[in-house]
Amino acid sequence: MKTSLSLLTKNVRAVLAASAALSAMAVTPVYAQEEETAETPDDYEQIAVVGTRAAPRSVGESAVPIDIISDEEFKSQGSTDMVSMMQTVVPSFNVNDQPINDASSLVRPANLRGMASDHTLVLVNGKRRHRSAVITFLGGGLSDGAQGPDISVIPAAALKQVEVLRDGAAAQYGSDAIAGVVNFVLKDAAEGGSVEARYGSYYEGDGDMMQISGNVGMPLSDDGFINLTAEYRTADPTSRSVQRDDAAALIAAGNTFVADPAQVWGSPEIKDDVKLFANLGLQLNENAEAYLFGNYAEREVEGGFYYRNPHNRGGVNDGGIEEADVNGDGVIDDGEGYQLLLVGDLTGDMSGNCPTDIRVGDNVLQNPRYIDQVANNPDCFAFNEILPGGFTPKFGGTIKDMSLVFGTRGELDNEIAYDVSVNLGQNEVDFAISNTINPSLGPDTPFEFSPGRYIQSEQTFDLGLTKPFDAGLYEPLFVAGGFQYRHETYESIAGDPASYEIGPLATQGFGIGSNGFPGLAANSQGEVSRHNIAFYLDVEAYVTETFMLAGALRYEDFSDFGNTTKGKIAFRWQAMESIAFRGAYSTGFKAPTLGQSNVRNVTTAFGTDGRLIDRATLPPTDPVSQLKGGEQLTPEESESITFGMVADFDNGLFLTIDYYNIELTDRISTASGIALTQEDIDTLLGLGIRDASSFSEISFFTNDFDTTTEGVDVVANYSMEMLGGDTKFSLAYNWTETTVDQASDNISDFRIRMLEDNLPAVRYSATANHTNGDWRFLARLNYYGSIFEDHLDSGLPIDKVGSEYTLDLEVGYDFSDELTVVLGAKNALDEYPDRNVQWDTEIAGSAYPTTSPIGINGGFYYVRGIYTF
Repeated sequence: MKTSLSLLTKNVRAVLAASAALSAMAVTPVYAQEEETAETPDDYEQIAVVGTRAAPRSVGESAVPIDIISDEEFKSQGSTDMVSMMQTVVPSFNVNDQPINDASSLVRPANLRGMASDHTLVLVNGKRRHRSAVITFLGGGLSDGAQGPDISVIPAAALKQVEVLRDGAAAQYGSDAIAGVVNFVLKDAAEGGSVEARYGSYYEGDGDMMQISGNVGMPLSDDGFINLTAEYRTADPTSRSVQRDDAAALIAAGNTFVADPAQVWGSPEIKDDVKLFANLGLQLNENAEAYLFGNYAEREVEGGFYYRNPHNRGGVNDGGIEEADVNGDGVIDDGEGYQLLLVGDLTGDMSGNCPTDIRVGDNVLQNPRYIDQVANNPDCFAFNEILPGGFTPKFGGTIKDMSLVFGTRGELDNEIAYDVSVNLGQNEVDFAISNTINPSLGPDTPFEFSPGRYIQSEQTFDLGLTKPFDAGLYEPLFVAGGFQYRHETYESIAGDPASYEIGPLATQGFGIGSNGFPGLAANSQGEVSRHNIAFYLDVEAYVTETFMLAGALRYEDFSDFGNTTKGKIAFRWQAMESIAFRGAYSTGFKAPTLGQSNVRNVTTAFGTDGRLIDRATLPPTDPVSQLKGGEQLTPEESESITFGMVADFDNGLFLTIDYYNIELTDRISTASGIALTQEDIDTLLGLGIRDASSFSEISFFTNDFDTTTEGVDVVANYSMEMLGGDTKFSLAYNWTETTVDQASDNISDFRIRMLEDNLPAVRYSATANHTNGDWRFLARLNYYGSIFEDHLDSGLPIDKVGSEYTLDLEVGYDFSDELTVVLGAKNALDEYPDRNVQWDTEIAGSAYPTTSPIGINGGFYYVRGIYTF
């Protein structure tokens, strides 16, 4: 078994360990950092590297839609994690809270242009970012089963800018770039720096957040730089819960051991979140440079889980139903009768004569038979003896992320530019669950477990070449070609034995493994890997003074499923002095991940009957999966069209309008839960899956539906002098609509509605940023259209979660050239989504729809202090 402290870990830690210390120790300024003023170039004048391998072009000159987000835009908001920051500044980027959603609470899935979280390729300094080890088994419908990169490990203080390519780019960059590309560009200053301290809290008095970050640039000899960033953050949990009906009934019946609320819905606790980043560059000679950058990040997260009722939790307290005509209509309906208590015999030879017919009633703790024959009988046992009020597990884990990229680039005498690099990346999640039990161990169960670890590792070698050719066109013809080799590994490491142990009470109906998230058994752990090679060719040129053409072709060959070839063509036409048109057509693909093809997992979810069930996710090639329709996964295939307009008017208004249409076939997702029959369970047991009796449903990854997603992005910027200062206005608008064209029976009708309607069809933000002397004022109005929610992914429809407006406000004052203090509020008017009145107390006690795009926590205020040197 490999340890998590791999060679990569040691190397990255060696490179980055000094980051925090240097950021804190660099108190003597080298030079004062130049202050941002109204003369800073607008976004549309800034240069983007992503989207072209020719000479970098500005946003306005690009043939495809690109957003450039400056570091100042990231700082001017209340969010502190990168996922939420991106949602604030990119209109078609959506993310919602994941209060109780299995591994999704650890790495929140985000969606660009209506696609799943792993349909967006993430780059850092133009190099592919590795995936997270976390698979979002419960991803709110759209991202169910997605395995994308974890961008929350990137600290905002490390960023020079972020480039968002809103166009299909798999033909240029490879798998995953169906929705677009996000390129995080690291700071490269060789001098100066900053330290920032931030504190915030929700209006309701919870969720206190504290963050401190530092960035410092230093020279590396006379011809290079070292830029280091460190960030540390903690955040308390929140609660937006109401008491469940079943828990309230237990309390009313005299069970004083039930918490109020029994189940907490809210943001998880971030116990420690440490992020280190380093970016180094060195000019080797006039025509060549070497570069190195990397990161180490670690955070511990703990959130809530579903409440286990002490009367009827399956595999813990549920002893079955004694059939009876309870309602007195003369007919015993299916499931009608008296709930019985599950009682175990501890004698080892079943000589305890333990009762199996104890009716729980309103409060089994007051039942004389329970008191005499179970609670005071050493031969018999029920979990009510040690967990009289039931229990609510706490689920979380520790995530470690590291990367190291190094290479060299330059230009040869024959005008051939080259870029050669090696890219190493690894992400590890070590799951943890507490306040729970392994029911089969009875009174000997521990209450904390380590259910297992998953590790995603990637190694990439890139060689890129570009050269301009004189082809008699208005500009030289830029030709780029290259080669890429990538090796991936997905490793599953077993949990502690108690998390999957089959205890002595397993044969008596008690569940197996850590309840809520059973551990990965030793015989299921393992390592799978694959490699792929790619060749690509890009061409781009202005054919005439006003007309540019670009094309791309990419061939990839994967060791596990074969090869694919994708292409792209794009144009830009300057029709008038102030107006240009642009468009692109591309084909794309997303390869199934190793995790999707091979992972085994058991998670707890709500079934359609409103009761908790254990759902096992098995590889699609597993015999039981194949019995239910599982097949070897194949790549998703896409066709994408974009067409738009760029307008740069003399009065200073800059405007882009872009339409996109993405047809995606053979989409990969987890199948909706498929109920297991007793025959299926017997088959699983026969295959050696000894805990199969605990499963109620199975799921597996499948290529089982096709979609068409279309939308419009509008981005506008305008600057003017007013009120004695300078004001910049910006608008970012998005309309997106997804239609499921066809789906198999493995995808439920509710899942289809979630795919089509769980993201707001219309979303926009309008921002005004005014500077006047030492003062700065910002106001941002955000609009989120209505959505549909399948509450708890269990067939509980909330047909319309209404549209919402939120307002963000911020005011900053420069006390000196070095010190700035900022006060702000995110969702300043304390808006909440429509209250959940259909399923609030009946099922799980969630006061609000859990997938609301504005979140469930309400207003958040914060204060920041920034010292710049």
